[in-house]
Amino acid sequence: MTSKKVSQVKDPELFKIYPKIKKTATVKPTLEGRTEKLNWKRNFKTNGKQKYLDFTILPHLMLSEKEAIQEAKRCLKCADAPCTKGCPVSIDIKAFIHCVSTRNFYGAAKHILSENPVGLSCGLVCPVSNLCQGNCNLNCELPINICGLQHFALDTFQKMKIRQIRDPCIDFENLPESYAAKIACIGCGPSSISTASFLARLGYKNITIFEKNSYPGGLSSTEIPSFRLPYEAVKWEVSLMQDLGVKVQYNTALGKNGMTLKKLKEDGYQTIFVGIGLPFPKKISIFNDLKIKNNFYTSKTFLPTVSKITKQIENENQLPKLNGHVLILGAGDTAIDCALTAFRCGAKRVSLCFRKSIHDMRAVEEELKSALEEGVELQPYITPKSINLDKSGKIVSCNFYRCDKDDQEKYYTDKTQEVTIKCKFIISAFGSQIFGEQELIDALDPLTFNQEGFANINCKTMQSNDEEWIFVGGDLAGGKMTVEAANDGKTAAWNIHCYIQKIYNNIISTNKEFKFPLFTTPVDLVDISNTIAGIKFVNPLGLASAPCSTSSSLIRRSFEAGWGFAVTKTFAKDRDTYPNISPRICSEIDENVGNNQKGFMNIELNSEKSMKYWLKAIQELKEDFPDRVVIASISAPFNKEDWIELALKSEKSGADAIELSMSCPHGLEELGMGTEIGAVPKLLCQVTKWVKAEVGIPVFVKLTPNVHDIRDLAKAALEGGADAITAIDTVRSMINIKFDGSGWPSVGKTEKRTIYGGLSGGYIKPLALKSISSINRKFPNLPILGVGGVDSGENALKYIMAGASALQVGSAIMNSDFTIINEMVLGLKCLLYMKSRSDLKEWEFQFPRMEEYPIKENVYTQSVPKFGKYLLQKIEKKTQIIINGNKDLIINKKEIKQSQAPIKIKELVGISNQKVVGWSDLSHKTSDHVVALIVDEENCLNCGKCYMSCTYDAIIFNEKTHIPLVTDDCTGCGLCQSVCPVIDCIKFVSRKIPYIIENGIDLEIQKKNNEIYEKEIRQN
Repeated sequence: MTSKKVSQVKDPELFKIYPKIKKTATVKPTLEGRTEKLNWKRNFKTNGKQKYLDFTILPHLMLSEKEAIQEAKRCLKCADAPCTKGCPVSIDIKAFIHCVSTRNFYGAAKHILSENPVGLSCGLVCPVSNLCQGNCNLNCELPINICGLQHFALDTFQKMKIRQIRDPCIDFENLPESYAAKIACIGCGPSSISTASFLARLGYKNITIFEKNSYPGGLSSTEIPSFRLPYEAVKWEVSLMQDLGVKVQYNTALGKNGMTLKKLKEDGYQTIFVGIGLPFPKKISIFNDLKIKNNFYTSKTFLPTVSKITKQIENENQLPKLNGHVLILGAGDTAIDCALTAFRCGAKRVSLCFRKSIHDMRAVEEELKSALEEGVELQPYITPKSINLDKSGKIVSCNFYRCDKDDQEKYYTDKTQEVTIKCKFIISAFGSQIFGEQELIDALDPLTFNQEGFANINCKTMQSNDEEWIFVGGDLAGGKMTVEAANDGKTAAWNIHCYIQKIYNNIISTNKEFKFPLFTTPVDLVDISNTIAGIKFVNPLGLASAPCSTSSSLIRRSFEAGWGFAVTKTFAKDRDTYPNISPRICSEIDENVGNNQKGFMNIELNSEKSMKYWLKAIQELKEDFPDRVVIASISAPFNKEDWIELALKSEKSGADAIELSMSCPHGLEELGMGTEIGAVPKLLCQVTKWVKAEVGIPVFVKLTPNVHDIRDLAKAALEGGADAITAIDTVRSMINIKFDGSGWPSVGKTEKRTIYGGLSGGYIKPLALKSISSINRKFPNLPILGVGGVDSGENALKYIMAGASALQVGSAIMNSDFTIINEMVLGLKCLLYMKSRSDLKEWEFQFPRMEEYPIKENVYTQSVPKFGKYLLQKIEKKTQIIINGNKDLIINKKEIKQSQAPIKIKELVGISNQKVVGWSDLSHKTSDHVVALIVDEENCLNCGKCYMSCTYDAIIFNEKTHIPLVTDDCTGCGLCQSVCPVIDCIKFVSRKIPYIIENGIDLEIQKKNNEIYEKEIRQN
């Protein structure tokens, strides 16, 4: 009998599908391959019939956190961003996308809502291919999914449940009498919501919206299907508006009960905004006598009926029951909405019939793509002639004339060609109009209309040409999209403001740029100032001594953008100033080419500019920005006179503090500077003593990480009298080697030489966090300015919790521009605010974890993979559950809890170090052991990364379903979670069985240890 080998594979069956190196080519008959591929296919064509009663939001509108962040990181953040020029409401798109890329969803929401109060709706329904996304510079490859990112950011912000407040910079209690003027808005749709929101932000206190229905939203609620725009989105936007005191009076319609524009004027409303849309359908004469009983609908009867039921905004009897072939007449977005909704109401086949070519369809690209994906058929070049009914008066077919284009590209009807299409239902979607009820037209008097049926207005001001107190926006003004309606309201709000102030003799120049207060919440009131070494920092974010502070003009621009402080580029005495070589700054050439560099390596020395230049620059900056902190970064050889001269002159020029730069890892050590001094504790301490003895301003010492233990340097700085330290400088490195053997960057046309340079940015973040944490643990009272990988508000908080009191930023600015300070400040403020909210403390920074917001589809997809026959089973099961009315599909969100006072930065400095201990101090109780659990099977990609990475052979990978299963052999090491491509797909849970230690050889010792552990588990 042979003994079992220690290295023997425990269970060969477990590795049956483990990746293996192929040593021969594969032979497989084509027929067999065709059959096998179907077992793994993921992109089956969906059929509209499978959408019966499925009003869940369209999948392409939803992004996961990972998808959103990855997509946002693709953005180039262009200088003069063309995407913003394509946005009707002028959202700073690159700014909000940058926020998403750094997980600052509050900052993204603020950017969006500041320009567009109905931004969540627009994030779902905007035809971005014809707007911002159509202008994206990445259209040469794949444009950024701007719409998806906007929806994701606002959907996440919505879950934070943060109310809107008025801008605290405006003294609303003491505004002039004009701000109490009565303002009326007719219709609670996007244009009125926008108008009222902007006027309320300006300070107007008496705004009332009159809505004919018992619910808000206008056409967004009644005519845009719930699978494109859920009612919850509209209600949330209205609630934000009402946070500012705007009143909504429901069940009040123009033309009913004496409600007219003139009557409102008589009742004291000084200006009226009309945003009622176009309430009546356009119809051709052949449909005049047809009703719903004939199986004929217009978009105005079909979509509202469906929306009221699926959005649960009114108790309608039932959905329209369609069947068979349904014809949709029209080629616009509304026609496609009708087509997709028809499938969900029971249609087996849907055809879109229109007189133009497919190329000339009015529908936008996104809408048409959805229609084609669901199997909507296109019937171009036809126009209705007559309808055929059966004996019971039901539609059986429709006769059409053929259409064509002449040589001038004009369409005409060819009555010599006819075609008949059998159908059971017809839905007319030819557009909308204001003309339908005379009492409405009378109620709108004195407003008149042009030949196209739109209000006669000045399109630049949205002011009526008939009466100066009437303003109009949205469909009634000729708008085609929700976002245009929002911009009409925004434009009208400013001109209403100008009109009212003119009445009260407060003239506002119409040539001035519109200046509305931004979207504001309690987050914006959070104080992130801090005091370090007696110096007040308005915010803890500043420029590091880096290429971004190469000149005083760059520092000036940074202060204008909002940075709290700046460290000058390191300067020395003129004899120690050397010209730079080129190239000298680079990134990893085979990674992230063009955008979102993780970091940089540089071989740049001190500033090329003279000491005299920097002394004058410091003086000017302090004169112009007295509340901003300017720190002079100085460097010299180990010479007392040089250090003292530089320090005294810096102090005299007005510098708030001095940073001693003895940490540069390249070039300067050859000149007796940089790490030649700073890596030796004794020398570092001596230089600090020299300077500290001569100046009266704080002295900061910058530390190099290129030593065995950075705490020795911190100790030396403290003994030398340093008021604070900066940690860490760049890490000596070699970032790349090219194919010809030369390093990168290569200097010299023929020599192509390089040196070891300084690595910065995200590459050194783990080392920076560890260094700051270890210094703070040993010297908790020593202030630290953290540097090395700070690129977001979230990362800033991590550095603060590790022990930093302020943060220096370099690489992130080099990768973008100075305006990222706004995103970083907003992100940091939001996180401090969230820490004061007990209901948000379980979030992972600005994103809710899965326990609070479970995956919607889990109720019908458990343990079913998303490919092959399983995918088809999943679709069928989902459809059946939806038909049966499964109520588990609704997510129940927790109620908001009362906020406490926001936390101050100083309260968070170093708090994470309370949890940092030695290895022997970690819990070794088996009752604290955890194991992995795949908790999100719906979002599991079935990739097998966890299975391949497991070093304990504790994960089984099903050969047929590719569903991974964690076995009892799991030791909870965490590797599977680390390599999993889906956030939160794998969680750790408490171990339920005794932990069996496999020491590999001594079974008796193993058995004894197991008995001890089992006893401990029973006791716990």
